[in-house]
Formats: sequence, C-alpha cells, structure tokens
Amino acid sequence: MSDSDWWFFDLTLVIAVTGFVTFGLFTSISGPIRILLGLPLLLFLPGYAFVSVLYPDAPETEYQAFDDESPGSERSVLNNGGLQPTERFALSVVASLAIVPAVTLVSTVTPWGITLLPILAGTALVTLVLSLLGIVQRYRCPVERRFTPSISDSTLLFSSTGDSFGRSDPSVRPYNIMFLVALLVLVAIAGFAVANPPEHDSYTEFYLETEEVDGDTEYVYNESLSTGESNSVTAYIANEEQEERSYTTVVAIQDVSYGNDSATVNGQEVLTSESVTVSDGETHEQSLEFEPASIGENHRLVLFLYEGEAPDEPNEESAYRTITLPVTLS
Repeated sequence: MSDSDWWFFDLTLVIAVTGFVTFGLFTSISGPIRILLGLPLLLFLPGYAFVSVLYPDAPETEYQAFDDESPGSERSVLNNGGLQPTERFALSVVASLAIVPAVTLVSTVTPWGITLLPILAGTALVTLVLSLLGIVQRYRCPVERRFTPSISDSTLLFSSTGDSFGRSDPSVRPYNIMFLVALLVLVAIAGFAVANPPEHDSYTEFYLETEEVDGDTEYVYNESLSTGESNSVTAYIANEEQEERSYTTVVAIQDVSYGNDSATVNGQEVLTSESVTVSDGETHEQSLEFEPASIGENHRLVLFLYEGEAPDEPNEESAYRTITLPVTLS
C-alpha cells in the first residue's frame, strides 16, 4: 500500500485525538495532565481541520509565472499548488486562535455562559465537523493532487530552499527563533487558560411556592396562620455553587414593632428546622410544617437558610439567605 492510500489518515487522527481529549477534559483530570490534553484542542486541531477544508490539494514543486513582463531570473513566480508543510502548520495555529474565541463568543448565548462545558463541547464539535468536511474535500480532488501527509517530505519551521513565491533566504535562523518564541508564548497562554477555566458566579436561590396571582391578589403566599394548628410552607433551594452543598432551613415566628421605616424584633420563636444536601445544579423542594403560638400583635414569618448547620439563635445577619413574610395569627 503506497503513501497515497493514507490521504485521510491525518484527519482521522484529528477526529480520534479530539474525542480522546474531550473525554479526558470532561473527567476529573487536573494539573499538568489537564493542560497537556487541552493544548492540542486549543492551539492546533480545529485550525488544522479548517485549513484542510480550504487546501485539500498537495503542494507542487513547480512554479508558474506571477509577472510575465519580468524577464529572466528576476521574474516573480508563484506556487500554484497547495500549502507547504510549514505554511500548513502555521496557518493551523492561527486558525485555531480564531476559532476558539469564536466558539467562546457563541457560548455566551447558551444557558451555561462562558464556562468550560460549552467552550470545550463547541470546539470539539467544530473540529469534528471540519475534519469530516476536509476528508470530503480531499476525496473530491484528483488522486494525484490529494494532500497526503508524509514525514519524509515535511520541513519543520523555515528553510532556505524557497517559499511559495520561489524566493530563498540564505539566513533563516532569525525566522526560526521568532517562530519558536511565538509558539512558546501561545503554549504558555493556552496552558494557563486550560488550567484556569472561566467560571460563573456561584450562588444559591431560596424562594417560596406562590399562589395563583390575578388582579385581586394582595399576597402571593398564605398570610393567615392558625395558632396551635399545623401550618405549612413550601420552600425551594436551587444550588448553583459548582459543588454539592448541605443546607439547613429554619422557620421562625417573630413579634415585631415598626417605626421610622424599620422593624424591631421584640421576640422570636423557632418553629421548625430541616437539613438537606443538594447536588450542584439541582433544586430541592421543602415542605415545612409548623405550629405557631401567639407572642404579640405584629408578626412575621421568617425563613433562614444556612450553609451547613444553623446556630441556636438564628438571625438575618448570620443567615446565608432570608425570606421575611408579614403574617396574621388567628
């Protein structure tokens, strides 16, 4: 089997590596291994697939006239074939640096925002689609014109043998040094991005189940409680803290007096409490039952939410979240 029979091998390898890297980054892998896995997906693979779509043909060693009016050896010439290995590699890096930010921009309109999940999934999806299109593009090329990767014909970095315009430079060392420095900078930046993925703000939502609301509704909750009888209120805890959390909900009835746009707590009775563990991204429903006793004229029902255990004397200052509901006792 000749080398020409393996024209699809590099893009097949891109698809396989993309799948392996994506699987690895979705697991709990961290540290240097995570960085090494993420660098190809950020710096090379999507761009290589994109360049393969644009340039499916192989480079030619022959040049055609670029300026027919220029006589003799001074005449400008242009390569009329595909990209040289160095050009293909450089354009792959540049294209990757354009594709990944574009995917990041699109992720802002997703429910997840600018987080690792949509960016990684989007970049992997784009790479897979472009790789398949690249295979189709090469298949459509004549057999003798298809680009087929060959290590023996590859030229790393810049050489003095000539470029796509038929020019040669006896001193290519400065270009090689600049190329390596730029590549190292890109690797360092991409490594930092992989090691420190962006995260959205962590928070917990704490809210009540409301009644049906219409034009005659004064309260969206049951504001009338019966003294000495069983009452209940339904609360919801939505965990968006990026990790599993334990919560304690405390229900208390307070005797308050109002003045100067402020409320003074004259007394408080803790009615019930309930602890629960909520996974990240989950919403837990709590049905809290209690029996209030009359301790004054003006009352309010207060729900305190704590992370972990609640103190013996809960208050608004120490609580993580607080819901205050003016109520009447009868």
